[in-house]
Amino acid sequence: MDKNKIKKILIIRLSALGDTIHTLPLANAIKKQFPTLQLDWIVEDKASKFIINNPLINNVYELPRKKWKKNKNKIQNIIEFFQIIKKIQKEKYDIVIDTQQLLKSGIILGLSGGKRKITLDGGREFSYLFANEIIKTGRKQFDISYHVVKRNLEIAKYLGCEDLKEEFILPDFSKEYSNEIIEIISKIDKNKKTIVIAPATTWENKHWTIDGWIEIINILKNEFNIIITATKAEENLTKKILSNIKDKENIVDLTGKTSLADIVYIDKNADIVITPDSGSCHIAWAVNKPYIISLFFATSAKRTAPFGDKYYSLSANISCSPCMKKRCQRSDKINECSKTISPHEIINIVKKVLQQK
Repeated sequence: MDKNKIKKILIIRLSALGDTIHTLPLANAIKKQFPTLQLDWIVEDKASKFIINNPLINNVYELPRKKWKKNKNKIQNIIEFFQIIKKIQKEKYDIVIDTQQLLKSGIILGLSGGKRKITLDGGREFSYLFANEIIKTGRKQFDISYHVVKRNLEIAKYLGCEDLKEEFILPDFSKEYSNEIIEIISKIDKNKKTIVIAPATTWENKHWTIDGWIEIINILKNEFNIIITATKAEENLTKKILSNIKDKENIVDLTGKTSLADIVYIDKNADIVITPDSGSCHIAWAVNKPYIISLFFATSAKRTAPFGDKYYSLSANISCSPCMKKRCQRSDKINECSKTISPHEIINIVKKVLQQK
């Protein structure tokens, strides 16, 4: 493909945080192949943190979904949406890529005015109807055996990109780290390894048992610095865990105290991150510093787990997993999958990691 003929590309990846991070290797591959082109992105505010000021991206269109949800004036929301679409149309993109593959992203693809409207096959909600080029992979969008990063890189390959490494380029967050978090991290015991435990996630069906978290923290807390991270909304979970922990001398609870930029800083200073399939898991992968032990119950490790020499994933050993459902569909033994991963499996991986470091 002639590099000189492609001047502008727009990526559509609206949400969620993890999926947005998983699209960064596609952006990186495109930018390496076409270093002088204008590469833009349209994203929702929830996932915009890793796109705005990203060195790969020239311009960002941010959909203020949170504001729109609160605004009772729906007509105003529609007007603002089409104002953004009008800006996109003015750019006259050579290529617009829909990696979201849902109706909402398909509509944006159709309205974008791009000359080539590209998506992958297997999309949902008839999103493919808005494309004029469909890349044939023979796989569904939510194929549980095919990693979403590799799926996104199918687009880069189709565009003639030669470097298809799974590489994450992040914005420079150094000016956004909070002084409080920097000070807290500076005071932890430097003679001990640091393990970050991020127990929360948005899906009920992705959670591990509270007893499991309690047991591994009790086993690890004397030998390691333990940092707990979670949002303010997830405080009930971390309170339940920590209320059953005696002697918290080596435990730092940062629940509700961190921004996304702070999580990047914490992960850069960690040795191991233990987490279910969550935004925290994918941020740790993108940081490319800590070892990661990720836990998968309702979702598929083959589809979204970090992969590589430093990354370990454990999957529920039960016939109905992965179900890919937000809530358990069983009438008996609800969330039984969460009980099939034992604390000792995680501890054994921690021991293995320490032998490698």
